[in-house]
Amino acid sequence: MIKIWPAPGRGTLRDVSRGLNLRDTAPLVIGLVNNMPDAALQTTERQFCDLLAEASQDLLIWVRFFSMPDLPRSEAGRTYVSRRYEDIGEMFTERLDGLIVTGAEPRAASLLEEPYWTTMTKVVDWAEDHTTSSIWSCLAAHASVLHLDGIGRRPFSAKLSGVFECAKVADHPIVSGASREWWVPHSRHNDVPEQELASKDYCILSRSPEVGADLFVKQRRSLSIYLQGHPEYDPEALFREYRRDIREFVAREKDSYPDLPRGYFDDEMAAELDLFRRKALRDRITHVVLNFPEAENRLAHAWHEPALRLYTNWLSYLLEHRRQDDRSKAPHSANAFEAA
Repeated sequence: MIKIWPAPGRGTLRDVSRGLNLRDTAPLVIGLVNNMPDAALQTTERQFCDLLAEASQDLLIWVRFFSMPDLPRSEAGRTYVSRRYEDIGEMFTERLDGLIVTGAEPRAASLLEEPYWTTMTKVVDWAEDHTTSSIWSCLAAHASVLHLDGIGRRPFSAKLSGVFECAKVADHPIVSGASREWWVPHSRHNDVPEQELASKDYCILSRSPEVGADLFVKQRRSLSIYLQGHPEYDPEALFREYRRDIREFVAREKDSYPDLPRGYFDDEMAAELDLFRRKALRDRITHVVLNFPEAENRLAHAWHEPALRLYTNWLSYLLEHRRQDDRSKAPHSANAFEAA
């Protein structure tokens, strides 16, 4: 069961639980630093909260939304964040059980040149002493390993997009009970080299020849979990991204037509999309996207069970380790919730 804690002065808790019974224990408090662009803010909230709700079983979890002020946003995006999110400075004064940090839309060739880089490094450093464990997704994973160990990302020759079978290559409580292989969506332009990760004592838990390191961890003062893929994605997520990239091509915001996500569409759907591609290349006009094939109820969700296992294991890890020595003097967020 999870509840969303509102920004200060924004009203009462919103219940997004499954109606399950609760254990007699203090709630786990998890922060979500959502760095996604405006159009993906609510979808990202839903994806992570739905997964946490299903993984929580009979645990009570408070989820707090945080935003970094340096992220470029439209006026509507800033208004939405101001009403629904807490400023990242509020997080820095407290301690959380767990933290999830999403990726962001790349705007610069180097992460060091991103407008939010300084704030991101503060989040990375803060998490070491103020969380039991943190999850770093996609670009956030790249930013963390760059800041902590100087491991730079490398661009792919073309965007990596699709659902890939990854093999479990090491044991760890986070992958306890997982099968030897599982499917994971990936959608990114960059990679961090496996050899450099291994040389800095990162433990790679899953990989594949196509995606490289999929899931890797490092135990410092807090357990850091790095995901280059997106196990939180709903079934239509890659489809929406593919359609968006096509719209940008048709609008001449991109020079090349996007490649079909690999391992995602069945043969029938792939044939329909190839036919649409030929039409769009022949008649590159905006209204062509109105005839884009529909995919509702036609997409598999092969990665859901592995994702659920991962987050269930993470919540169990947080619960098991929460009573170990507190390394900071900051108050725990759960105290505020109990008082409320």
